[in-house]
Amino acid sequence: MTILKRREIRAAVVLTLVYTIVTNATAFDYVGIFQSAAKAVHSVAPGLDQTPVPGAAGKVEVGFSPEGSALALVLKTINSSTKSLDVMAYSFTSSEVTRALINARRRGVQVRVLVDEKQNITSQGSKYALSALSSLLTAGAEVRINGQFAIFHDKVIISDGAHVQTGSFNYSKAAAHSNSENVVVLWGTPVIASQYSAHFNGRWNHGKAFTGRP
Repeated sequence: MTILKRREIRAAVVLTLVYTIVTNATAFDYVGIFQSAAKAVHSVAPGLDQTPVPGAAGKVEVGFSPEGSALALVLKTINSSTKSLDVMAYSFTSSEVTRALINARRRGVQVRVLVDEKQNITSQGSKYALSALSSLLTAGAEVRINGQFAIFHDKVIISDGAHVQTGSFNYSKAAAHSNSENVVVLWGTPVIASQYSAHFNGRWNHGKAFTGRP
């Protein structure tokens, strides 16, 4: 087996397990899932977890707030896109994220933004979200709102169908500068990105078009 093939297998196994933990774990089963993950890595590809994965493919980056690295990593995800950006947001009021998405549209990137209806449209603080979303609409982004759930709590950006930004970070000033938050970006992981894209498209298809300020 070539070194490249071994690295590809290791990256696929480890990142798939990361996705499983993020999407399926609860406060009560983290230990069991991590133990199962460790056994799976060694049984499917023994020894491969010792092989470093160089370059961008399969790379994982993390950031935190209020230290500043969380927002920086979100902006890096947006600014590095060349084809498409699909955004899922509970709270969307960040001027920095809004500007980055507008700039992405100006360089020809397809931008779709899906947000929670209550938090961004009908809540008391919705004037900031309405302003941000209206600016995106004017720039040519597609914007939809989702009121299907008690809370539409996803915080995700899928870039170019290959990279995924997720974590606890809302796209808001409070998340960037006041709250304790985290951001995780999975670079060069199209298999995982496709699963997030399927999740996004399912929610998008049940969304309502945002047409601007009422």
